Amino acid sequence: MKKIGFLSFGHWTNSTQSRARSAADVLLQSIDLAVAAEDLGADGAFFRVHHFAQQLASPFPLLAAVGAKTSTIEIGTGVIDMRYENPLYMAESAGAADLISGGRLQLGISRGSGEQVEEGWRYFGYAPDEGETHADLARRHTEVFYEVLQGQGFAKPNPRPMFPNPPGLLRVEPYSETLRDRIWWGSASNATAVWAANMGMNLQTSTLKNDETGRPLHIQQAEQIRAYREAWKEAGHAREPRVSVSRSIFALVNEQDRMYFGRGAQSEDTIGFLDENIRAVFGRNYAAEPDVLIEELAKDEAIADADTLLLTVPNQLGVDYCAHVIESILKHVAPALGWR
Repeated sequence: MKKIGFLSFGHWTNSTQSRARSAADVLLQSIDLAVAAEDLGADGAFFRVHHFAQQLASPFPLLAAVGAKTSTIEIGTGVIDMRYENPLYMAESAGAADLISGGRLQLGISRGSGEQVEEGWRYFGYAPDEGETHADLARRHTEVFYEVLQGQGFAKPNPRPMFPNPPGLLRVEPYSETLRDRIWWGSASNATAVWAANMGMNLQTSTLKNDETGRPLHIQQAEQIRAYREAWKEAGHAREPRVSVSRSIFALVNEQDRMYFGRGAQSEDTIGFLDENIRAVFGRNYAAEPDVLIEELAKDEAIADADTLLLTVPNQLGVDYCAHVIESILKHVAPALGWR
């Protein structure tokens, strides 16, 4: 059994070919797709975060709105770029959104990926300390955020406050008691996966990874997941961790599917560079008739090792078509693989 959700990058473009032509379109359609996915029996609605781009960015208003419109589906991100975040304000926003949803947030956070602008976090008021890299900045913000989510007081109260205070040091409010167990680290390397395990965070893997061995993406990710689980065990955490993988999977069940995805585009892994010096392996797309898809997906070692699968959806094709993509996997593929 696996939890199956969707991951939307939330693109929009003012093109006649796009069903999402503005930021308002994307935000409102994202809410509608989450509602539709819940009705279909999907387990998660996850959203990407990209700054300075015509894509979804500030996640918490959207997460709160989805939480208010749904009742059972998990709501998450994949991922929030921590280089841009004020950890304490983020803890407040996340606590509020989680309480609105009744404790269904699953927040994926990370260093982030390639950007639209150079050192964009500086425009948000953040910069690495002397001797730090931008990756260190992200982890420093993460450590503060993760510490605050424990709910321990740390701020000295005003002796003459506007409103009465509880005794002792104060924490940020509103506070969600269980949210800390639902933080995920988006990892592109084995080393950061081990770091996440030591921290006690769940693990998110993407449709790409740093190419550390030259092997196919799914094998490298399976090795990464095993290293993460071993580090988790050695750290002695009390709970069981969760692991997600993201994949582009399309069951070809009608002519529209075949028109969009039936031409064999990117049916093999590819190699590229995220930064000048970081070689990455980008995962293939899975697009085939259900019986072929079932056979191919059964060989994906990373999916087999994960408890959660996030399906990337082509949001510019509209809510109805994206709901169809999700339903096709739930109905025609998942049962045969034992995911349902």
